[in-house]
Amino acid sequence: MKNCLIVDDSSMIRKFLRTSLETLDFAVREASNGQEAIARCEESMPDVIVLDWHMPVMTGIEFVKLLRQGGHADQPKVVFCSTENDLEHIRTAIEAGADEYVMKPFDHETLHMKLQLVGVA
Repeated sequence: MKNCLIVDDSSMIRKFLRTSLETLDFAVREASNGQEAIARCEESMPDVIVLDWHMPVMTGIEFVKLLRQGGHADQPKVVFCSTENDLEHIRTAIEAGADEYVMKPFDHETLHMKLQLVGVA
């Protein structure tokens, strides 16, 4: 079973993602900001991280840069999920270390497709 870490400050988004990911046979953990996500990754590195951009304490961009600088041997795939939909934001996310990008709102099928594109579903 693959492991996924959901990082989003919205409990509604986390609930939707958890339900969707569990139907795809993922074991799911959650964090409400980048700082909590770093702690979860230190406990156990997930196979994939579904990551929001705008969060308190530490943004998604700050988190993914820190994660990629960490030098972990088993780097997880990172899928950004954000309301930011212009090319500059997508480019910034990819340059920071994201593997894929999905724009909110999205559905179960779109999420599944993105997870397939990064090779975890």
